[in-house]
Amino acid sequence: MSEEKSFDQLIDESIKTIRAGEIVEGTVISVKPDEIVLNIGYKSDGIITKEEYTNDSSVDLTTVVSVGDPLEAKILKVNDGDGQVALSYKRISEEKANKRVEEAFENKEVLTVKVEKITSGGLITGFEGAKIFVPASLVSDTFEKDLNKYLDQEIEIVVTEFNPHKRRVIGNRKKLLIAAKNERAKELLETLQVNDIVEGDVKSVTSFGAFIDLGGVDGLLHISEMSWGRVDTPKSLFSVGDKVRVFIKNIEDGKIALSCKFPDQNPWVLARDKYAPGTIVSGKVARMADFGAFIELEPGIDALLHVSQISKKHVKKPADVLTIGQIIDAKVVDFKEEEKKISLSRRDFEDDLVPDEVPEEEAPAEETAEAPVEEAPVEAPAEEVAPEAPAEEEAAE
Repeated sequence: MSEEKSFDQLIDESIKTIRAGEIVEGTVISVKPDEIVLNIGYKSDGIITKEEYTNDSSVDLTTVVSVGDPLEAKILKVNDGDGQVALSYKRISEEKANKRVEEAFENKEVLTVKVEKITSGGLITGFEGAKIFVPASLVSDTFEKDLNKYLDQEIEIVVTEFNPHKRRVIGNRKKLLIAAKNERAKELLETLQVNDIVEGDVKSVTSFGAFIDLGGVDGLLHISEMSWGRVDTPKSLFSVGDKVRVFIKNIEDGKIALSCKFPDQNPWVLARDKYAPGTIVSGKVARMADFGAFIELEPGIDALLHVSQISKKHVKKPADVLTIGQIIDAKVVDFKEEEKKISLSRRDFEDDLVPDEVPEEEAPAEETAEAPVEEAPVEAPAEEVAPEAPAEEEAAE
């Protein structure tokens, strides 16, 4: 009996001891679609379930593992309740992957990960078995409402936070996109020069101008540079996505100023011939002040019609007889090219802008009754008063 016990002891001593958490190497002795049996040199065989082999529930284990294959596994339980050793292949992969992710975090290395799941908060990605969460705010350098297009796609990220104990590993794609964009912008800025004609896409429109994407760098097209004519609001000319042809007006500290006012399209180039004094022109009332109205002769050229030149009749202020957008004819009386000023007059025209006084017979009946025609004093307009006598005649009298 004692010899048998001694023999059993020798047998036990020849079998290695194992404990939970250890990594063991074994050989596949049996494989089913959802289970792998491993000989690990222990008195009991080890079992790896599908759940402990992969996160992909659709995998048939017989297609990825064969009898005789060597396999490394981690011991979960020395006795799973059925006398067998519970093993995990997946957790070894995850630990190795987490170690790899930690190294990438420390070295600021770029990782290529696969998007496995979309959540309301962002993307869950996988890297060699490790899970990395990319918050929605760090997926792109622009706001993206729908992240579903990333599902099953491979993307590049950098790990910006690593805390496996709290299961918090954060990836950042936005940082890479911004860095790449800045690099492209730097390269593009080195090639751009003042007066270069470029084409771009309208990225955004504001009250003061539009930002144009020139292919990696943005330029500002100020409202004052959108047209030779008057622009009330940038949105009246441009919309997001529009393609626009511009030239570079200035580059300073990485900022690009753009313009649509091409010199060869300057309306003042031919203005001297078109608007010489004495020329009759037609224009639109663009804006008014108490001292006169500005008449747009063409986009980029406004002329002043002074209040005293609106009519031979007395006009107190332009708004009394003119309206914005009204088309009128006038005569050019002065042209100052250097100052880009043109003066107009309508005094030689018929007084169609200022109506005559209401004829007496059209006056309301009650007014006629109160002031009979024969008794009412008739006052002629100032312009119709007889002209003053020459000075020498007055002296003779």
